[in-house]
Order: sequence, then structure tokens, then C-alpha cells
Amino acid sequence: MSITILTRRGLFLAAIAILLGVSALNAIAQPGGLPTNVKHTDSSPEWDQLREKLFPGRRMESAASLVQLVVPLRAAYGASVPVRIVSKLPQSEALYVKRITLLVDKNPSPVSAVLELTPGLGQADFETRLRVDEYSHIRVVSELSNGELHTDSRYVKVSGGCSAPPNRDQLHNIGKTILKLPEGIKPNEPTPLDLQVVHPNDTGFEMNQISLLYIPAHFVRAIRVTYAGRPLFDAELDFSISENPAFRFNFVPGAGGELKAEVVDSKEGRYVATLQVP
Repeated sequence: MSITILTRRGLFLAAIAILLGVSALNAIAQPGGLPTNVKHTDSSPEWDQLREKLFPGRRMESAASLVQLVVPLRAAYGASVPVRIVSKLPQSEALYVKRITLLVDKNPSPVSAVLELTPGLGQADFETRLRVDEYSHIRVVSELSNGELHTDSRYVKVSGGCSAPPNRDQLHNIGKTILKLPEGIKPNEPTPLDLQVVHPNDTGFEMNQISLLYIPAHFVRAIRVTYAGRPLFDAELDFSISENPAFRFNFVPGAGGELKAEVVDSKEGRYVATLQVP
């Protein structure tokens, strides 16, 4: 009896598949469908082109890389994918991470951020949130002061990040920039610092849900952070950074001074935040 029931159930499911014009086999593995067996370390046609354009002929260390990328395999929301860059090398005058490039292979604008760093960070760790438009590798390339390139990558299963309906609730606060010390001061040690900018970071691919017209691109394109008049980092950014761009990074408090963040957006809006460190 149980065998008969299972057979009838199988025939019923097969009939539904036939009515929908999809065979059970094709439903499982449709040619050209979303890949499910991609490795984190795999290349892609987009990355092959980007690598040759950005780092022509240069060797990259990956197996014993001095940089690690931490990203969820399946993010909850494509417009806000948390990304953490972990450096395995302390920043010192003798040897330090001088540049970090963050990329999303299949985004309309794949180069999300280029960060120019100084030893004043103490540790070149960064956290932010990215838009990811479709299943894609996210990659980081860390360039050391001696010219070495180190890389890491993660394959992320999420989509829709560049065209997700925007949140328009804080447009009256656009440009408001905030600096915070979430763990207080750690004298002469790498100390976490949070930076957030209230900004829609419109991609140009989002649709206004009322007018049904595309919203023009408008995003934070540059950030410069200094401490006591000395640079910590300069960032060139694109719209792949999520709405209300947020970064967590380090600096090394010394004898005191002013932390300053200068922000420029793609419409030449300029915003500044300061925080006094005792």
C-alpha cells in the first residue's frame, strides 16, 4: 500500500511539472542557471579582466595570504552585505599595508573601494557593507609597502543589491557624518573607530516607487580621515558601498589630538566631522 501511495504522489508531482512545462530534471539543473558549485578561490571572466587592468603582470599571494576576507555565504539582504577585511600584518614604518582594493566581480561597477593607508592605523582591519547585484565573488587585494600583493576572495549567494528600493527617510540629514569610539581609548594601541555618513548612496539603478523613474546616481565618492593633522587613510569609493556608508577601522591614540573625517560625494557635496581625543 505504501509503495502505491508513493508512486501516485510521484506521478502527481511529475504531472504538475509537465503542466508547467518543466521536467523534474531541468528543474534541478537548468542550463545557464545560477551556479551552486563555485569555489571561493575560483576566478571569473570579470576578475581575469580586472586583474590584468589593475595589476598587470603582478604576482599575487593567495595560499599564504596576509589578508583575510570575512563575508557571509548567504547574506540576508543584497543591498547591505557585511564585509570584514582582516590584516595579518601590524602596521609599522618598516612594513605596512599601503593600499587595499575591494571588488565585487559582477557588480555594474566592480571596484567598490580603493583605500590608501598609513602606519598610523596600527592595524589595517576594515569593516563596511556592500551592495551585491548578483551571485558573485567579493575580493580584496592588499598591497604592502614593499610591493607584495596579497589577496583573498569569497563567493556570495545574494542578488538585487544595486537596484533595491531605496530608503528616502533621512534625506534631510544628508551628509551628516559621525565619528565614534565604540571601545573607548586604548593608548598607544590599535583602537577601533566608527565612521558613518548619512547618505542615500543612490546607484542610478534604483527606481522611485512613486514616479517610477530611475533615481540619478548620487553617492559618497571620497573620504579622508586624519588624526592630529596626520593622515590615517584616503578612500576612493563607488556606489557599491551601501546606503549610509559605515566603516570601522583602527588608529593609534598618542598624546591626543583631533580626529577629522572629510567626505565628498558625487555632486561635490562636502561634509566634515571631528572628534577630540584627550
